[in-house]
Amino acid sequence: MASSVIDNAIAQLANVQINDLSSSSSLNLQKNLSILSPDQVELAKMLLAMGQGHLFEDWPDTGVDDDEKKALLVQVALLNSSYPGGLASYIKTARQLLADSKAGKNPFDGFTPSVPSGEVLTFGDDNFIKYEETGVKQIQNAAFVLVAGGLGERLGYNGIKVALPMETITGTCFLQHYIESILCLSEASCRQAQGKCRREVPFVIMTSDDTYAKTLQLLESNSYFGMKSTQVKLLKQEKVACLADNDARLAVDPNNKYRIQTKPHGHGDVHSLLYSSGLLKEWKDAGLRWVVFFQDTNGLLFKAIPAALGVSATKEYHVNSLTVPRKAKEAIGGITRLTHSDGREMVINVEYNQLDPLLRATGHPDGDVNCETGYSPYPGNINQLILEIGPYMDELSKTGGAIKEFVNPKYKDSTKTAFKSSTRLECMMQDYPKTLPPSAKVGFTVTDPWLAYAPVKNNPDDAAKVPKGNPYHSATSGETAIYRSNSMILRKAGVNIDDPVSEVFNGQEVEVWSRVVWKPKWAVTFSDVKTKVNGNNNSLSQKSTLVIKGRNVFIEDLSLDGTLVIDSVDDAEVKVGGVVQNKGWAIENIDKENSALSEEVRIRGFKINKMEHLEKSYSEPGKHSLNA
Repeated sequence: MASSVIDNAIAQLANVQINDLSSSSSLNLQKNLSILSPDQVELAKMLLAMGQGHLFEDWPDTGVDDDEKKALLVQVALLNSSYPGGLASYIKTARQLLADSKAGKNPFDGFTPSVPSGEVLTFGDDNFIKYEETGVKQIQNAAFVLVAGGLGERLGYNGIKVALPMETITGTCFLQHYIESILCLSEASCRQAQGKCRREVPFVIMTSDDTYAKTLQLLESNSYFGMKSTQVKLLKQEKVACLADNDARLAVDPNNKYRIQTKPHGHGDVHSLLYSSGLLKEWKDAGLRWVVFFQDTNGLLFKAIPAALGVSATKEYHVNSLTVPRKAKEAIGGITRLTHSDGREMVINVEYNQLDPLLRATGHPDGDVNCETGYSPYPGNINQLILEIGPYMDELSKTGGAIKEFVNPKYKDSTKTAFKSSTRLECMMQDYPKTLPPSAKVGFTVTDPWLAYAPVKNNPDDAAKVPKGNPYHSATSGETAIYRSNSMILRKAGVNIDDPVSEVFNGQEVEVWSRVVWKPKWAVTFSDVKTKVNGNNNSLSQKSTLVIKGRNVFIEDLSLDGTLVIDSVDDAEVKVGGVVQNKGWAIENIDKENSALSEEVRIRGFKINKMEHLEKSYSEPGKHSLNA
């Protein structure tokens, strides 16, 4: 760096007005200007102006730790570029939110809650089928976005969550199921359009430093599970700086004075990533209308997405939250209309621990209570969103993709002057509607809880502590919920299915239904199921396992008491009927402490004992029949 440039930088640094800059910080930085690039000098000036002089307090003279000093500014550059508005905006927002937190300010002061408008669906009735058909038509106008930034450590699984088997009958992982569902919905949409498909359906996965490489490896090693690699985009969210105190001083890593502590910012980053990547503009220019957001470990959600998309198209919702009925005070947020005394209005998710006191404070002495349906009138948020691209882009262009943030510091004591540990700003994907104008069309779609919501989030020990009657949200409940959902869908289609039995695995009491699993190419809508289930004498016993892997497999007067696996090529039409009886595949309890078993099995608490089965594969095109 030229001498005149250094002198100019020193002069500028000397003129920076800050409150807590010690003379040693300024002097230490000035001594080290020669090792910094012009861009790094500008970043240093910004840090000083924002009261972050402590980052330079312990800097030695040039020649000592020069690489580490420059590495700090490299990190600052990344933190600055990856946050809408830059690091100065982050610090400014943090100071305001921390001041509000210390003062105990209620973010809902002045707001009165009420139940918003939405569509309540009943699976299998004419209304549901109508919305489902409308939604399938819209698939070719949609892009899908999977939020998958987390590891499975909380589950007791040493890997990325999307690689976890969704169920252990076939071992299909979550990511494979999602991709196959999108591909099959796209094909169904093309058929409805009589083959006039305009484009391949885009699929975006938001990853993190923890999951990016493993997600890419999972995709590449499995040939993208049948999807073209050009359809899939991986976006990586960066972490944000931690905050050491109420003045929003950036927290220094206790193990490295040249490193700022960082933590995840939250899945709300997906909005800024889609905006800054240019993908939203690309999709809009290509004529797409919808963006469908979903989470990483919910094996049921694609059973409800087509109908919910149909609701969005029919009601022209700018924002549609796919929801399920929630019990009053259940630990999931409720979709709520909030009306302020000054006329402002918004429809957003309100967390369960905020909804009940808010209701009590606004004329509802009992708070959040169940209504005549047996559920709270405020439907449960499950973080599956459908946004209309046009209004979505218009809003993000105003905010640069930024989403309303919050801060949740853990204070040492009631004075709220010091933190137990560093904190950071966070944002949530479902908080996007907070910035929308009252004219925005924001609604929700309620589906049957057994149909659409079975997340896998909790490890066995945490799940076993859940109060009786509340959902476990574990690998155990997630897998058994798939069998329940598929069995109940077949029941709706006219199949006689035995009632489930109660079993306890890993300390969790669950219903065990017939183990019914099918590939998305067999059925992605209820209309598909009804078309492929014929006859009046189809039945499955409780001990039965039915696995359908072929596209054109038709069930007709089948009596199953055991295990039947049917696979076929796409050009084969297979009719399956008659009586199939064998010892079948049993679900057996296992000890989760048995290290000889895989993690995938241990976190479920059971394994599949494949004693006896009938398996038929049809590799030749044409018409075939199995009449056992």
